[in-house]
Amino acid sequence: MLLGLSIREIVLIDKLDLAFRPGLCVLTGETGAGKSILLDALGLALGMRAESGLVRHGAEQASVAAEFDLEHDHPARRLLDDAGISSVNDIVVLRRVVGADGRSRAFVDDQPVSIGLLRQMGEMLVEIEGQFAQHGLLDPATHREILDEYGVGPRLTDQLAIAWGVWRKLAAEREAAETEFARARADEDFLRHALAEIETLAPQPGEEATLAGERALLANRERLADALEAAMRELSGEKGGERALSAAAHGLERLKDKAGGRLDAAVAALERAIAETNDAITELEAASRSLGHGGTSLEAIEERLFALRALARKHNTTVENLPSFGAEIAAKVAALDNGGNSIEGLKRREDDARKAYIAAADAVTKARATAAKKLDTAVMKELSPLKLDKARFQTALAPLAEREWGDHGRERIQFEIATIAGAPPGPLNKVASGGELARFMLALKVVLAKTASVPTLVFDEVDSGIGGATAAAVGERLHRLAQERQVLVITHSPQVAARASHHWRVAKSDSKTRSLTKVEELDADARREEIARMLSGSAVTAEARAAAVSLMAGVR
Repeated sequence: MLLGLSIREIVLIDKLDLAFRPGLCVLTGETGAGKSILLDALGLALGMRAESGLVRHGAEQASVAAEFDLEHDHPARRLLDDAGISSVNDIVVLRRVVGADGRSRAFVDDQPVSIGLLRQMGEMLVEIEGQFAQHGLLDPATHREILDEYGVGPRLTDQLAIAWGVWRKLAAEREAAETEFARARADEDFLRHALAEIETLAPQPGEEATLAGERALLANRERLADALEAAMRELSGEKGGERALSAAAHGLERLKDKAGGRLDAAVAALERAIAETNDAITELEAASRSLGHGGTSLEAIEERLFALRALARKHNTTVENLPSFGAEIAAKVAALDNGGNSIEGLKRREDDARKAYIAAADAVTKARATAAKKLDTAVMKELSPLKLDKARFQTALAPLAEREWGDHGRERIQFEIATIAGAPPGPLNKVASGGELARFMLALKVVLAKTASVPTLVFDEVDSGIGGATAAAVGERLHRLAQERQVLVITHSPQVAARASHHWRVAKSDSKTRSLTKVEELDADARREEIARMLSGSAVTAEARAAAVSLMAGVR
């Protein structure tokens, strides 16, 4: 809900702060007083087009801030979260600053944002209905969502979106498989030759490192054998370490009992050294035997290693990757040999998914057709009292070509009207005049009041060209709509003004140097005077005051 509007240096307004409340909020005033400037200022805060002409003459810049009370589950909260703007309060402020050169900046809660984000926020928070409106009900792109909210519900539309996603995923997988199959077919000779080469060489994981190690070992076999033989002589010969350790341990063992335990640790250490020395001799002997019994020659190892590296270079890969590369080629060859059976399997799954999507889309289409009839009937009931008794409203469901199907379904939704008997219906903003259009919007909004998510509605020229009972019917519907959402109305109709929960008067004050627009909220007495002025003109008579009192009393 719109809580407040702060305007600085906009056209005829130097400084203005307005506080709004729930219900039906009415702004009245004589033609030229500046009511349209208020709408322009609000539109600026909502992200609409900025022009340098909005900046008051002589000012460097203009600014407008619109303050909203935003529920925590409102879709605009998710938009802010996605933009990285966290708001812990219920209050959100949209602000726009325009320089005298026409350039503007946008802010949400004093954090800089793009004009596009500000416009998205504005469209979620306020809907301006009238002959100059560009969004909301006048935008056919919104009609599907409006109809779905009115009479279809999220269960069917969510199922439809899921079915669409599954179908498109499988279609993408099938297309990728077909592309790969075609590429493999074109390269079949190369693939089969490459596979034969790899299968003949049969590379193993980690084989390059193993062969390189064996190659290094065999290349240094003689030096290693000499070193092993020398080490074993030092350990196990007549003067080797094993005999020296044994002799030392034997000598100490005989005297250990006479040393009072002082030799126990030394004897134990010698025994461990003897055991470790024996282990070392065993390992050296094993290593020596392995050098002497190698079954593969250095030449054979080098030949194998060089063959693997040559094959890897040929296929622009590494020796380590040859086994997996061979597996990939084998899979492609298998797919060729398989005759595309895997693709056929994907096609069957895709066909099943397409059928599931069509079934879900049919259910949504049926629900939309039912909702459309219900909506058309409800809107038509509202038209006659609004002096649109010859008009006809219909919700058109036009089938889409398959290339236009999507997660939204298989039809285009558009609200259409005909204002002349026998004339074919057409788009809302192409057929109705300004006043008719505003009343059509009012009728639709009354019917859709309980399902729409935009919390604030603004009506401009909703009473254009009407009076008497028709104006009273407009006022009654605005009052009814205001029970569900906040409604702001700029009106010249006393019947509409009499229905207001809150009433502001817009007036222009002229001096020798400049003209300024002022806005004041009216109390009960001032409301009576303003409605009397609207009834009688500039000269307010006693009869007009009495009529105003009667009019105000009659709507309570």
